[in-house]
Amino acid sequence: MTITKDIQYVGVNDHEIDLFEGQYIVPNGMAYNSYVIMDEKIAVMDSVDEKFQKEWLDKIEAVLGDRTPDYLIVQHMEPDHSANISAFAEKYPDVTLVGNMQTFRMMDQFYKIDEKVKRQVVKNGEELNLGNHVLTFVFAPMVHWPEVMMTYDRTDKVFFSADAFGKFGALDVEEDWACEARRYYIGIVGKYGAQVQNVLKQAETLDIQTICPLHGPVLSENLEYYLDKYQIWSSYGVESEGVMIAYTSVYGNTKKAVELLAKKLEEKGCPKVVVADLAREDMAECVEDGFRYGKIVLATTTYNGEIFPFMKTFIDCLVERNYQNKTIGFIENGTWAPTANKIMRGMFEGCKNLEYLETSVTIKSALDETSLEAIEKMAEELMK
Repeated sequence: MTITKDIQYVGVNDHEIDLFEGQYIVPNGMAYNSYVIMDEKIAVMDSVDEKFQKEWLDKIEAVLGDRTPDYLIVQHMEPDHSANISAFAEKYPDVTLVGNMQTFRMMDQFYKIDEKVKRQVVKNGEELNLGNHVLTFVFAPMVHWPEVMMTYDRTDKVFFSADAFGKFGALDVEEDWACEARRYYIGIVGKYGAQVQNVLKQAETLDIQTICPLHGPVLSENLEYYLDKYQIWSSYGVESEGVMIAYTSVYGNTKKAVELLAKKLEEKGCPKVVVADLAREDMAECVEDGFRYGKIVLATTTYNGEIFPFMKTFIDCLVERNYQNKTIGFIENGTWAPTANKIMRGMFEGCKNLEYLETSVTIKSALDETSLEAIEKMAEELMK
């Protein structure tokens, strides 16, 4: 793949993987992206996963011809992007590894690099001149590791964005960008909204025409769309109008309440109602929707004096990722001592800018006149 006249794609597609980072289901695989900048001096941008060492090195060799690289720029030290540094240095012993102080600290923890291999430590804003191309390093600590840096090529106006603007899915599969990019962002980077905001402010000062992430497709058209999505996600804003209802149900009575609420919301003209059975659906997709919509209703049973495990996991995932700027409602079910609403609300105590519905619903075993009336009131309040 040709990015510009001087920049070539040398990444790989992984269809062997089942779980990314050991937890995220990736039915369409993953892409590990790497790039070569051809100039008076040659820079290779990042490595790929260990399983694809030969394929990656062969691609680089095909692009280089009879030339050898001068630099391997290491923007991110997660092994899916750094695992082949040693093999690269063995094949090209005169190369200089480029990174920051944190990069090399982590590199020495992960790998045993020959001490003869040259290293160049760069600082934020420092430039590297390849001849025609001038690269500027933009540090992005905690997006989503502390050593992360991005690189701007001011000649071709290309922004190498590390893990930012990435998505799940291999490049040889056609699929919607936003869905898998959102799930990727919320799951992996979601906690670090403030840090992403800082990078976006730096990006605003650059004339960017192409974004080259470490996962997912190269972005070169309608960049405002992708930047806008990241602005919403990193500021914990409301991306889509509607209500998400996340629930667990043991014998089906809580499910009946949820289905009734969803029906009432649709009848009242709610633009979108998303219902998620937390025990049966991909938790990462549920968390994604929890951030996407501005209003959420949580419905679960009191269970062993606590709440049902899948609901606890779901709320933990939201809170861990700095859940904020939402409206939350609660539905509980309990036969002899319902306490789920109190427990769920307490789990959000450390979160910012949350509003809670005045109406909550308590079901004692099965729906009755009182709980039916409360569901009607909750639907009305959600529609205000």
